[in-house]
Amino acid sequence: MDAIELYQELSRGNDLSERFRDVRDATESSAASLTDEDQCVQSMPDASPAKWHRAHTTWFFEQFVLVPNLPEYRVFDPDFAFLFNSYYDAVGPRHPRPSRGLLTRPPAARISAYRRHVDAAMQRAIPDMSPAIRDVVELGLHHEQQHLELLMTDILHAFSANPLYPAILPGWREPVTGAVETQFVTVPDGVHAIGHAGSGFCFDNETPRHTALVHPCAIASHLVRNRDWLDFVNDGGYRTPALWMSDGWATARDSCWTAPLYWQEQDGTWFQMGPGGLLPLDPDAPVRHISWYEADAFARWSGARLPTETEWEAACGDLLIHETTGSVWQWTESAYRPYPGYKAAPGAIGEYNGKFMINQMVLRGGSLVTPFGHTRSTYRNFFHPDKRWQFSGLRLAKDL
Repeated sequence: MDAIELYQELSRGNDLSERFRDVRDATESSAASLTDEDQCVQSMPDASPAKWHRAHTTWFFEQFVLVPNLPEYRVFDPDFAFLFNSYYDAVGPRHPRPSRGLLTRPPAARISAYRRHVDAAMQRAIPDMSPAIRDVVELGLHHEQQHLELLMTDILHAFSANPLYPAILPGWREPVTGAVETQFVTVPDGVHAIGHAGSGFCFDNETPRHTALVHPCAIASHLVRNRDWLDFVNDGGYRTPALWMSDGWATARDSCWTAPLYWQEQDGTWFQMGPGGLLPLDPDAPVRHISWYEADAFARWSGARLPTETEWEAACGDLLIHETTGSVWQWTESAYRPYPGYKAAPGAIGEYNGKFMINQMVLRGGSLVTPFGHTRSTYRNFFHPDKRWQFSGLRLAKDL
């Protein structure tokens, strides 16, 4: 099996040109309300400027599709290979991630020209591409959808530090959820098939499909809500070290955490920063922007725990739980490690997931800023346990 087969595409119809255009247009539409100044800001080392996301996703198609497969293709700017490589060591050196916000040049207009240049070449080339090259294009589209979500979360972090609390998406309002009745539903114990199967796209970290044992347990039918988290806050959850892992307590103490990221209390009323700016906190909405450390402490305070990713996928496959996607990514208690029999692909493409399978925790589901069509029950997202600028929340589980 070669490197590309590990990312098996899976839908090789004649609509690849249309999907390419739709994904690329979605990125541009999401950045349409951003000024050139907005696009250059980098509010922390974990985030990247919007301009960089737009360029990096374009570099991916140039680097892995056009340059190796189209001898007649003209590289837009040789310097971009260094500026917009992310972590592909096999490709060559790159500009340091924490310094991406210093790239005031090239300007945003030149990034737009870069995207048009690559898009035109891609659209000319797609009809005559071999199945193997089309697989790389499909991977690039899902890669861009990942960066579209990151673009939203990164600019939200930057806007949250602005005292004007600008909206990324003017006129956006929180999804209306209403009150829900959460129950614990039993997950069938025994051996379950876990991992991707079938003919649809998946990332290599969702494979190989394998069997895993699920012990008797129950999982919450719905996500934890803001009103539940307010109870945790008011009960001293952020002041009780016994609820926290040692590293989590040290992180919460040193970072002065007293509530989820983007929560603000003003004159006794809670507000939350989101894509529409600073809005009143909806007590019935799923809690979001919490770290794994916070989710774990809340679960312990609740007399419960986080589900494993195997339990989550088994419950999702048996249609036992609601709100599996569209609200928040859901922390699990599973470390991000390879599935049995996993082997990273050789070469630069193999750097996509495999080398990150250490010191991170798995999230499942999908959030309200995850692009449409980008989620699966087998999707494995992953972040370090202290990260909370993503749209991350939780549901609870219990042993039986």
